Amino acid sequence: MQFDFTTLPARDRYRLLTNFVGPRPIALVTTVNPDGSHNAAPMSFFNVMSSEPPLLVLGIASKPEQEKDTAANIRRTGEFAIHMVDMALSKIMLIAGLPVPSGVDELALAGVETEPCAMISAPKIKGASCVFECRTEQLLDWPNRVLVIGEVVQMHVRRDCLDAEGRYVNPAVYQPIARLHGDNYIGSDDQFVLTAPDMETVFKS
Repeated sequence: MQFDFTTLPARDRYRLLTNFVGPRPIALVTTVNPDGSHNAAPMSFFNVMSSEPPLLVLGIASKPEQEKDTAANIRRTGEFAIHMVDMALSKIMLIAGLPVPSGVDELALAGVETEPCAMISAPKIKGASCVFECRTEQLLDWPNRVLVIGEVVQMHVRRDCLDAEGRYVNPAVYQPIARLHGDNYIGSDDQFVLTAPDMETVFKS
């Protein structure tokens, strides 16, 4: 089948894109509300964009006639923290994704303990496996979406998520989950190795 995205309704485009582009890593984004309370929201339109400079990208949809708190807070403060979601954060992620009224502190609602970040005002969840502190590099606006490009200024990794030398990930411990479609997710506990063939072998064939 073929789908003409220039004429396809937005809901159908969303369904196809999110069904077939995956698994998608999940960012649990924390920001600060205007009154100083905390905001948290999960984003699966998210990925790493560059290592030099170190950039992460978020795609945040708008509510009808109103920008989401996360986007508004990022626009106002220029700062946000990204938590990589694993099973330990999955319940918090689901609570943070509920359509609560604007200004509600989702972290307080989820009953989680937070601590200050090192270089930004946004909070981080205590005990999280991996957290990136980000400052806004660029915002790209569309009528119903903003693309946030953030520069990583600090990274927190729980010690048991690293190997003995502290250089590489420990896949037995660090197991982020990813979004597929609807309420379907996938874990990273079924990893396997794929090794590229030798160049000479490929050219000889």
